[in-house]
Amino acid sequence: AEGREQFETRVTVLENGLRVASQNKFGQFCTVGILINSGSRHEAKYLSGISHFLEKLAFSSTAQFGSKDEILLTLEKHGGICDCQASRDTIMYAVSADAKGLDTVVNLLADVALQPRLSDEEIEMTRTAIRFELEDLNMRPDPEPLLTEMIHAAAYRENTVGLNRFCPVENTDRIDRGVLHSYLRNYYTPDRMVLAGVGIEHEQLVECARKHLLGVEPVWGSGQTKDVDRSVAQYTGGIVKVEKDMSDVSLGPTPIPELTHIMIGLESCSFLEEDFIPFAVLNMMMGGGGSFSAGGPGKGMFTRLYLNVLNRHHWMYNATSYHHSYEDTGLLCIHASADPKQVREMVEIITREFILMAGAVGEVELERAKTQLKSMLMMNLEARPVIFEDVGRQVLATNTRKLPHELCALISQVKPTDIKRVVTKMLHKKPAVAALGDLTDLPSYEHIQAALSSKDGRLPRLYRPFR
Repeated sequence: AEGREQFETRVTVLENGLRVASQNKFGQFCTVGILINSGSRHEAKYLSGISHFLEKLAFSSTAQFGSKDEILLTLEKHGGICDCQASRDTIMYAVSADAKGLDTVVNLLADVALQPRLSDEEIEMTRTAIRFELEDLNMRPDPEPLLTEMIHAAAYRENTVGLNRFCPVENTDRIDRGVLHSYLRNYYTPDRMVLAGVGIEHEQLVECARKHLLGVEPVWGSGQTKDVDRSVAQYTGGIVKVEKDMSDVSLGPTPIPELTHIMIGLESCSFLEEDFIPFAVLNMMMGGGGSFSAGGPGKGMFTRLYLNVLNRHHWMYNATSYHHSYEDTGLLCIHASADPKQVREMVEIITREFILMAGAVGEVELERAKTQLKSMLMMNLEARPVIFEDVGRQVLATNTRKLPHELCALISQVKPTDIKRVVTKMLHKKPAVAALGDLTDLPSYEHIQAALSSKDGRLPRLYRPFR
């Protein structure tokens, strides 16, 4: 292919503030969607759980389409599938279909986002679906979604990204069409939207956007937005504990043993800051996984959490590093699980790993982490839906998109001093702690904080009176 312009992401801003972004990719199919700067972080002045409702109500009946089945049949004619995902800061309506049906797809997306009927019957079905999902969440052997909620609640007490992503049970009956419309009026505005497409010509996408998304009167009216929450995330640190009997989580011939799960996190940085790349490399360097992971190339068996934790402490079932990043903050955490009797020792091992991050960084391990991060980035961007999400999210946050080769160049520039700098900055913050399961032996929050401030990550010794 001649010239770099083939690979660049093109962005056009329409008269009403809506951004249209596209990326060329050759093939018969395209992925197109609307991303909206709206999510659970904006629900401070509303009932918690609105975004969860909107995610479940997506692609239901609209002004043009009488039911979900009608939408699916329309998409079927173009070999299409649809999906909606709501996160803490973005809601995304997406369709993958034959590129020839672009006009139909954009028309459908505009209708789904701006003209949903939100009938009483659909809202009642959504309530049932949400109640079922919440029950399922508490019964699953994998506690990852629950722990992620808890660590955010601990790190950002009752503000922005610390607000619950799932609808609390008590709110399911209180959310109705009126509540949804008052929220949509403020957040579903053209200046908070991006129409992103991968696998189509930019001019064609802009033409469809003008036709279906310009001058459209939403079903909730186009009154003045008055209550948009522009709060910046306030990191507080803290602890969220949920005592839970995990002994009967999985029944069967080989049940999963009873485990206690701990997640410890510290504030990192937003994805708009330069330190984001060193943090991403650090997260890769920590790596980790479950003790059942079979070894082999690409499994990250040389990461620190494998070498220093899982290989040395056979009783630990899991030690994994995660990095969550948002427009105004970020959170680097380590999740570990073990038998309830070994919780104290497990916490000490994790705090020690945080302290060791500030120590010497080996040239070989740094290069390995950088190479692994680049390869993961490139492999993920082989998939069209992933490119679509990348284009949409970057344009929504920054109005432009950094291309993969630019990101790879930034990753290559990370030095051991950068890692040391970001870790030192991070260790000065109060920790966020989430604990789930049998917490009899869990050290106090003050002890965990003291361990993270010490030189070796050790918990203060417990002195018992001599009898």
